[in-house]
Amino acid sequence: MHDVKSTGSDPDESDEWDISAGRRFDLREYSCESSSVSSIRLFILGSLAQRGEMHGHHLKLLAEEEHVHMWTDISVGGLYGALKRLHAEGLISDVRTEQEGNFPARQVYGITEAGRVALSELRRDGLTDYVLRPDPFDLALSRLDPDRLDELPGIVTGRIAMLKELLHTAREANARARPYLSRAETFALEHREKRLHAEIDWHESLVDALPDLVAEERARTHFPPPRHSPPSHRSKGSSTP
Repeated sequence: MHDVKSTGSDPDESDEWDISAGRRFDLREYSCESSSVSSIRLFILGSLAQRGEMHGHHLKLLAEEEHVHMWTDISVGGLYGALKRLHAEGLISDVRTEQEGNFPARQVYGITEAGRVALSELRRDGLTDYVLRPDPFDLALSRLDPDRLDELPGIVTGRIAMLKELLHTAREANARARPYLSRAETFALEHREKRLHAEIDWHESLVDALPDLVAEERARTHFPPPRHSPPSHRSKGSSTP
């Protein structure tokens, strides 16, 4: 479980806090904000630690072989820029220069001791952080246009078709990558498949509920204000009535 992080104000007066089962959670850990873990740094440092010294092209080939663009937020094209930043920070160092035939010379990098410390932190945070980004669809579903309710079934079935296509693509990519993957890497790729399955199941349950949902929306004549008004704060120096 995450440690409670300070928001710079009293947690009891902050919208960023929730109380559940006697624990406090920083809701930003479960929001649309980015995770504190840099996937591209974890990939580069972890690969150098596991596989030894490599140049940028080897890392690029490894990323493509493992189809990291399918199951991480890593842009393969961003690897070279990330290498430069890690080098500037002293997390990787030049080892030697290699040249094969008429190809351009390539700089081979190795992880430094500082890089191993950073990698240890990234591994820990990557395993303990949880990112669950809200889907804008959920908010849109709660703010439907009463004049376009007839379009909702088609929109939902279209989303299901899109999700099934994503699942099909993920399965094919995973099958191609599987011969090159360890057991841990295989489980990591399957995580995306399981998430897509869950999304499809939820959308299909929504299809079943649509007739009643649309009927309820059509019957609405007004939208009441919030049930609980925020407490009023008396200004300093005011007298008691």
